[in-house]
Amino acid sequence: MNGLAILVAAGRGERMGAARPKAFLPLAGRPLLLRSAEAFEAAGSVAHIVAVVPVEEVEAAGTMLRGLRKLSAVVPGGQRRQDSVLEGMKQAPDGFQGVVLVHDAARPFVEPALIDAVVSAAAAAGAALPVTPVVDTLKRLRDGRVVETVDRTELGAAQTPQGFRFDVLARAYEKAFREGLTVTDEAMAVERLGEPVVVVAGSQRNRKLTTPEDMAWAESLLREEARA
Repeated sequence: MNGLAILVAAGRGERMGAARPKAFLPLAGRPLLLRSAEAFEAAGSVAHIVAVVPVEEVEAAGTMLRGLRKLSAVVPGGQRRQDSVLEGMKQAPDGFQGVVLVHDAARPFVEPALIDAVVSAAAAAGAALPVTPVVDTLKRLRDGRVVETVDRTELGAAQTPQGFRFDVLARAYEKAFREGLTVTDEAMAVERLGEPVVVVAGSQRNRKLTTPEDMAWAESLLREEARA
């Protein structure tokens, strides 16, 4: 297939207490962004990789990723996630009509098989994302009190990469920007079009690393896998 992967690195406000964005933090000696990019390099469904990073990290990211055969561009992002994704979409080859994948670079354990599954589902349905089951009992709160227990069988935790046919995501973003809407993920924009978004089975391993505790978990996972 001819997928275009947009890797969104952490923004200015996502630094995990460090001087640099979290996507540039090392995990067992290799930055999260590089680990994520290597998974897309290995995925047969992906032909192009674009990294969207803070403007001050463009040069460093280009140096970090220069060994990737599929790397098309490293570009500066915008103020919001959707601004950054739009900058990545602008790097698509002329006439591109394939699947766009948007991935949080702080999910370094994404696997090529999951990437390929999302591309296949998005190509068929127009939009797809990986989802994991919600295992906790969820409560709806109001004014510091529980007002309802939410049926978790109808809920799922969204992951990335999220995949979309290029024209579907372009129309979704055009509507979001026209209406002045800030979306929390790309699927939200597509949902507002009334277009179907199908799900594929996500992975507990495909965890977004957002806190020092997450990094400790990731390092422990790598140690366990090295011993296996």
